[in-house]
Amino acid sequence: MSRQTSDSASRSEVQGRAAAAVIEADQPAAAATEEATAARKGEQKARIKGLDRDTLINLYYQMLLVRRFEEKSAESYSMGKIGGFCHLYIGQEAVAIGAISAIRRDDYVLTSYREHGHALAKGMSPESVMAELYGKATGCSKGKGGSMHMFDKNVNFLGGHAIVGGQIPLATGVAFASKYQGTDQVTLCFFGEAAVNQGAFHESLNMAQLWKLPCIYICENNQYGMGTSVERAMSLQDIAQKAHGYEITGEAVDGMDVLAVREATQRAVERARKDYLPTLLEVRTYRFMGHSMSDPGKYRTRAEIERYQERDPLKLFAATLRETDTASEDELAELDKKVREEVAQALRFADESPEPDPKELYTDIYANPITPNEAE
Repeated sequence: MSRQTSDSASRSEVQGRAAAAVIEADQPAAAATEEATAARKGEQKARIKGLDRDTLINLYYQMLLVRRFEEKSAESYSMGKIGGFCHLYIGQEAVAIGAISAIRRDDYVLTSYREHGHALAKGMSPESVMAELYGKATGCSKGKGGSMHMFDKNVNFLGGHAIVGGQIPLATGVAFASKYQGTDQVTLCFFGEAAVNQGAFHESLNMAQLWKLPCIYICENNQYGMGTSVERAMSLQDIAQKAHGYEITGEAVDGMDVLAVREATQRAVERARKDYLPTLLEVRTYRFMGHSMSDPGKYRTRAEIERYQERDPLKLFAATLRETDTASEDELAELDKKVREEVAQALRFADESPEPDPKELYTDIYANPITPNEAE
């Protein structure tokens, strides 16, 4: 079996796992049909006008990098090389890539525990992220954070937060600091729809509008909070409308279209930089895998997953690039080969990296360093 065939088989196995254990009976759902997919593709083609080829290819490259990185992360987790929790981003790539492509390197990003894709999009190296997943000393958090605690001040990526909604008030504070210091930096705050039910969400939006803070709140509505569908957990399921309660601009966005996410974020960034105004974006997306690697996903039907997979953001964008003559099939295949090699290098780096020194247990915990065994 060739390497390419083997990689294809591995990808199919990883993505197939999402549907393998789901209930068989179908349920009514307003998921994408072929007609809706064709309509979305037409909208994406219209959005391509005015964008240069390098930008378009880079957007596809970044989504592809996240997809292949996450597939290999799933394989490594299954092999026991990654421990603890591991929440994959497969299916949601257009959200992080589209949004982060609309900001500058010195702007801030905070997100939840499903953050490998955001870390890569913000400029962290695949090696540092994979090594952190492996718990190695060369990881971005020295191997002490793992999957849910990526961090890199060099690119203003401020986490990776495991507490549901915990990053929302922190991002609000970061935006306050930017305004206080008189900079034009903006803060992107990503969170899942389940975090909207936390009090911190409402308190933060209230303060952001009262104080006019340059924070863009991006709700990645992937339809499920762990195993609970949004219909069962939220009285008002149109999350974008919740912005009206705080007189904030709210917008619902197709999270399977990287260009739609990019454009909506650009509008929000302009409001934040120019007028220090916050925005709430509800980006409607879907995760193809379970909530985490330990989730068999028995609360979803196979048909539901397959309907959303028809609108896979990578498939949609690749088709648009081909049909607009932006990139040929051979060029996209070559890009995929390049990405596979980069991810393979990240795996080798993580495998060969050393374990953290036991003394690291006492570092980076408090402002004043801990000195073990020191007499009081």
